[in-house]
Amino acid sequence: QVQLVESGGGLVQAGGSLRLSCAGSGCIVSINSMGWYRLAPGLHRDLVGVSSGNTLNYADSVKGRFTISRDNAKNTVYLQMNSLKPEDTGVYYCNAAGTYQAGPTGFRGAFNSWGQGNQVTVSS
Repeated sequence: QVQLVESGGGLVQAGGSLRLSCAGSGCIVSINSMGWYRLAPGLHRDLVGVSSGNTLNYADSVKGRFTISRDNAKNTVYLQMNSLKPEDTGVYYCNAAGTYQAGPTGFRGAFNSWGQGNQVTVSS
């Protein structure tokens, strides 16, 4: 199927920047949307931002500070995080949804895959 592998993340002081990457692999035919979610300690996984077609949507808490970009040729999505705050701390997961091809038969199906998660810690 489709695998997503994340990289980046780590520990940074408040006001600093980090960049996350997420690369998709497998028999990808097309990707409709790619985005990022955050799992904060003790809370549920919330949307950070998503790129769908020509549309970008961000959570209010990150608008003006975070930017999502995509390299469609590489099936990769990036999350540039600037002016980081301690409340941005959490595990960041990328998500992608689209169409894949299963084997030589030509069968195509929908996929909705998640990355392995990357810890981002912002110290005050």
